[in-house]
Amino acid sequence: MHLSPDDLPPFRVRPIELANAQVRLEPLRPEHGPDLFAIGQDEATWRYMPRPAFTDNVDAARWVADRLNEVLAGTRVCYVIRRLADDTVAGFTCLYDFRRPERALEIGYTWLAPAACRSEVNTATKLLLLTHCFETLGCRRVQFKTDARNLTSQRAIERLGATKEGTLRRHMVVHGTYQRDTVFYSLLPEEWPEVKTRLTHRLTT
Repeated sequence: MHLSPDDLPPFRVRPIELANAQVRLEPLRPEHGPDLFAIGQDEATWRYMPRPAFTDNVDAARWVADRLNEVLAGTRVCYVIRRLADDTVAGFTCLYDFRRPERALEIGYTWLAPAACRSEVNTATKLLLLTHCFETLGCRRVQFKTDARNLTSQRAIERLGATKEGTLRRHMVVHGTYQRDTVFYSLLPEEWPEVKTRLTHRLTT
């Protein structure tokens, strides 16, 4: 569905629960901390993220509190990904970098439990988020970015149908000292119907 400019609601990104047959995206709450700690201790999960793996429950609780402060400030909407097949927390994702005049935002800071990698979880999550972005929020641009070293992430974003826009060199510091190059991608409303069909087909075959 493509919303015309006259039909567009005010661009307000708020934490609301989203669900399909595979996953439920639950707005982040403090009580999610122990579940996120349980799946967030593998260093490989955090290799290309701004920080390393959780060290203990206190570390995870502080990280959750920081994300909730960003939600309260209106700069992020954060979700815990729950896999419905076994009712377990399978990962985390965010909407952020809200640009209201352009009706644009970014989907990112996504990480999954090792057991959820190479499963339907990421596809189902992206389908939910992109449907929300284009069909509810009326986004005119949805952006993704990833570490230039993270070829797996780049392939996954490209499989969505996103357009690679280029690389910002020495764009951001991760893990305290490493200044990474960042690859940017985007999707536009006119590309969404084809992407939606592709993601839906992947989940039903």
